[in-house]
Amino acid sequence: MVHEESEISLTDVLQRLDRVLEKADRLLSAQLPAREEEAFDAAIAFVWQRREETGCFRPVRHVDQIRLTDLIGIDRQLRKLIRNTKQFLLGAPANHVLLWGERGTGKSSAVKALLHEFSPQSLRLVQVHRQDLLDLPEITERLWDRPEKYILFCDDLSFEADDLEYKELKAMLEGGLHAQPKNMLIYATSNRRHLIPERMADRQVVVDNGEMHANDALSEQLSLADRFGLRIGFYAIDQNVYLQIVRHLAATRGLQIDPDTLEREALRWAMAYSGRSGRSARQFVDDLQGRMALE
Repeated sequence: MVHEESEISLTDVLQRLDRVLEKADRLLSAQLPAREEEAFDAAIAFVWQRREETGCFRPVRHVDQIRLTDLIGIDRQLRKLIRNTKQFLLGAPANHVLLWGERGTGKSSAVKALLHEFSPQSLRLVQVHRQDLLDLPEITERLWDRPEKYILFCDDLSFEADDLEYKELKAMLEGGLHAQPKNMLIYATSNRRHLIPERMADRQVVVDNGEMHANDALSEQLSLADRFGLRIGFYAIDQNVYLQIVRHLAATRGLQIDPDTLEREALRWAMAYSGRSGRSARQFVDDLQGRMALE
């Protein structure tokens, strides 16, 4: 008899615990919009972060301090990007942007530098990782009525042909059931021009009922990149631009070094490591500054 009462008591406790947890979940959900409002008011950059069944905008406390004036050798690309962003901020028609090309040539830095230039005009940046692109409808809905202008930043983006995420991205860019939000654009960077790897088999011509047409797989690959209205290419830099970046970084950091020595060591670094690029120049100056601090 005592054993039965204990079992009943345990069952009752578990039921009560379930009700308490249910109530706590409702309270937490009710507080989420208020917390989100506070976060939006306190920060200019966010990372979309999914935790189990809930997503949230995590404020970035220490934003990368890259400026447009720090970006050398990509003036043509920056002009296009800045013009499109200004149109967006003015409420005029603007395009989603794909920045594609060589690694280390300033694609990501260009997007991050826009934030410092235009955050006083209510520009905000939300980084969305590739695996979270399935959350785009939820992200859009949560930002829809916000007064700020949001760039959804998808960095180093690439897909395989069978990835589900790229279909969600296609729908968001154009062609989905949802209307296009007025306060949101997608800026993506990629080393691949078409975001999906192209294989020789995809280039084969298919004959169907006597008619010749391109393989559907190739059309599918091209259709994703085509939905970015503005596609900006970034290319490998020459030696003069590379040295110009090195000199600029060294001067910005106040490094006292003979100019000929600086250039000679910078070229040696490029040959020994990852070639000439803005990233390589920064890495060299980081190493140089560290070595000088030890002397």
